[in-house]
Amino acid sequence: AIGNAVHMNLRVGSHARHDGMLCCATIAGLMQTSDSLLSTTPSTFTTLAQWLAYCEHIHPANIALGLERVQTVAQRMQLRMPCPVITVAGTNGKGSTCAMLEAVALQAGYRTGVYTSPHLVHFEERCRVHGEIVAADALLPHFAAVQAARLDGEEVLLTYFEFTTLAILRLLSLAGLDVIILEVGLGGRLDATNIIDADCAIITSVDVDHTAFLGPDRESIGREKAGIMRAGHPVVVSDPMPPQSVLEHARAIGADLWRFGEDFNYSGDQQQWAWAGRGRRYAGLSYPALRGANQLVNAAGVLAAFEALRDKVPVTAQAVRTGLAMVELPGRFQVLPGEPVLILDVAHNPHSVAALAANLQAMGQTFPVTHAVFGAMADKDLAPMLEMISPLMDRWYFTDLPIERAAKARDLEQQWRALEPLAAPEGAQPPAPQGAERDGEATASGNVRLTVHRSKSGAQPEQAPQLKYSSTFDCPERALQAAMAAAGAADRIVVFGSFYTVGEVVKDGPPRLHAKHLG
Repeated sequence: AIGNAVHMNLRVGSHARHDGMLCCATIAGLMQTSDSLLSTTPSTFTTLAQWLAYCEHIHPANIALGLERVQTVAQRMQLRMPCPVITVAGTNGKGSTCAMLEAVALQAGYRTGVYTSPHLVHFEERCRVHGEIVAADALLPHFAAVQAARLDGEEVLLTYFEFTTLAILRLLSLAGLDVIILEVGLGGRLDATNIIDADCAIITSVDVDHTAFLGPDRESIGREKAGIMRAGHPVVVSDPMPPQSVLEHARAIGADLWRFGEDFNYSGDQQQWAWAGRGRRYAGLSYPALRGANQLVNAAGVLAAFEALRDKVPVTAQAVRTGLAMVELPGRFQVLPGEPVLILDVAHNPHSVAALAANLQAMGQTFPVTHAVFGAMADKDLAPMLEMISPLMDRWYFTDLPIERAAKARDLEQQWRALEPLAAPEGAQPPAPQGAERDGEATASGNVRLTVHRSKSGAQPEQAPQLKYSSTFDCPERALQAAMAAAGAADRIVVFGSFYTVGEVVKDGPPRLHAKHLG
């Protein structure tokens, strides 16, 4: 049973992601779920874990872009959305944008439904109704309905993402909602969410990622994301420098284009910010509760979307202020207070890692040592990610991830060594901090950290670059434990590189860090 489960790449229970790979399962869990599948049929499934494992093996491919299969099953289910729908696509910023849309709409008194992916820990995180994550049991009848519809006539083979998307869309369609917010899974044009005609589309950013499916450059990728637009309906483009393909598609189909810098904009100082659109302005806004300069761009797009939908989903200025001030989203430059400070960020491509680096530099505090816990997918553009952020890091803890697509910790370390001139010799251990010597170390703020050595005569001191040390681990939890053991109270630890990296360290709740001397 163990061998069969591993061979089939089962994604067990609530830890399943949408990319068709094994994630976060214990051997016992694999055995139990494998045996369950062998001895039961969908008509007897009583848990979400059974359905998720079953969905893994309907379609031979993990990812198979295209709408024909999903549309066929949706038509059989007579799937209809009874309220306005906002669909959000983009390389980065989708989750933050959906969270802000939801927060403002909730404060405006609307009953909201949200579908996002992937999740950090539990599958149920992908669906929220009126601000609350749905219960696993609430999803079961909708999985059963999708199964019945795909077998009603000629059998339709659905991928994991297609099946689960249809189940969640059905739940949302029947939940008595006032507004529905959908996050595109991959691309846009051929993504399963695109069977729904959006009343307003948002494209947050366009950068190079998932090139095997979306194309080799921003123009190709922008063309795919532009596929969520609908003729005569507004599309908000938050990207300050969108690919020409996005703009051309909007004009070609007659979409109502809201472009950042032309149809809406923002300004701000250290205390507050302001937004201006075609016919409305907001002044004296507090900064969004989500940290990072990039969140202002996302927030500006959110306000543009509400302005574009003012006839269908009107919101008050107070709803905007309160919603943006209260919005929460784990894993997006999430700073957990403690000693040392812990920062969780799902940044997993060059664009988002650049934003993470900028946010780390803007923290404005002095951190003697910055520790990096890093795990990532092997198919990502890793070299620029490492090059951008390595100057800010002092010690690296590379980790394996429980998914076949992931790069091995050892390979990540070797790639880092190839581009980091200050990498310590392989196998070298960092020296233990010794009182005043630790105090004399400068911070990792983007510059080389220096250690001062005085000559015997007491004359001019020499300055030597501080070496950067690395180690490898078989899982993010152990990597974080090692970083915690090495970190001083005034240090910071940054966990990033993938949803999996962050998800693994928070699966039992956000870690509470206390330096050793604090007990």
